[in-house]
Amino acid sequence: MSLMNEIHYESRREKLLSSVEEGVIILTSASPKTRSNDTEYPYRQSSDFYYMCGFQEDNALLILVKTKEATKSILFVEPYNEEHALWNGARLGVQKAQAIFRVDEVHDINNYASLIKDILREHIALYIDLFEDSSWIIQAKNSAKELHETRGVKRHIKAIHDVTHLIRTQRLIKSNEEISEIKNAVALTAKAHHEAMKLSKPGLHEYELQAHMSYVFQRAGAQAESYGAIVAGGNNANTLHYIDNRDVLRDGDLVLIDAACEWELYASDITRTFPVNGRFTAAQRTVYEKVLDVQLRVIDAMKPGVKRDWLQQYSEELLCQALIDLGILKGECKTLLESKEHKKYSPHGIGHWMGLDVHDPCPYVDDEGESLQFVAGMVMTIEPGIYIRADDETVEEKYRGIGIRIEDDILITQNGYENLSAMIAKTVEEVENMCQESV
Repeated sequence: MSLMNEIHYESRREKLLSSVEEGVIILTSASPKTRSNDTEYPYRQSSDFYYMCGFQEDNALLILVKTKEATKSILFVEPYNEEHALWNGARLGVQKAQAIFRVDEVHDINNYASLIKDILREHIALYIDLFEDSSWIIQAKNSAKELHETRGVKRHIKAIHDVTHLIRTQRLIKSNEEISEIKNAVALTAKAHHEAMKLSKPGLHEYELQAHMSYVFQRAGAQAESYGAIVAGGNNANTLHYIDNRDVLRDGDLVLIDAACEWELYASDITRTFPVNGRFTAAQRTVYEKVLDVQLRVIDAMKPGVKRDWLQQYSEELLCQALIDLGILKGECKTLLESKEHKKYSPHGIGHWMGLDVHDPCPYVDDEGESLQFVAGMVMTIEPGIYIRADDETVEEKYRGIGIRIEDDILITQNGYENLSAMIAKTVEEVENMCQESV
């Protein structure tokens, strides 16, 4: 059960309304997604919509209205329908939604078209997702246009604004309840990674480890994985978004697993790399400890006031020096950074925001384009990696085919940081010991 209650959602709506002078905000639920023909993917609610009301059904709308005198919240939902209840499960319907959700009005979604013009009447601003092209948003735009062209209407919509930036800026700072949900997701993900380490052995297929992790998630009640799992043995780890997960795990190779679960819609995002047979080779260990050293130093630099773009620059300096120390790059670190030579082996960013989305679409810069400073309550992944393709003959043979990423979920606190995933085996000794345990 979610730790959030209706007071949390009401507080978020009030904060959103305080960020606009006046007008109408329209937020839409996610639409079901077709998998093939007449089958659908499991439904997952829009993060922005859920953040503002907690309603989990599709075909729903949240409208917030603000005038100089007052505010109003309106929820449109599907009515209860016996046939739908028989085939697909019962919806809450208007009356139950009114009783549960702390909104001023709840209406049948089928009445939206006849009510939207009156809702928009006498307002000068409309706030929507500018990339939303649902019939509801088209209807709202058409109604605004009709009011603009109607005689006798003194005030009408003069500007349409993007609401997503306002919501996602708000989503940057996690509440205590949100952090608890993320911790729940991380704790379950930790168990799955540890069981994968224990289960791994030469001859298994990548998908067998993936299946076991998925079993751990679902057995404990997680509704979904945060993203498509990456289980990449050997050289497959050097394909950053490898999701085939079909190959055999081979003795002497590493396996990189980037997989995590979602708990009450809140994500976790963890990567661990470990030896298929439970023991690092000397070359694997050398590269692994370089990546781990970079990660630990970057994490240790995180605290309020630090800027994300500085953290990125710092991580690239550390990774470039690590590549020089390994003999993979040759030359001065500053010169190599300027020519981006290090990007061949460490191509991605050091991390991203995480929350209701595994890649939380919150802003990284302020309204002036300056990189945001860390503030207590932000959650960011830290995931340095070094990737050396098997066919790269410019590198010593002992390093070829090694791909290593180590990723943790970091909470910014008042005085520094908290590694939310610190319980997951990560040092060479911890990983090897975990791999030797039985499931």
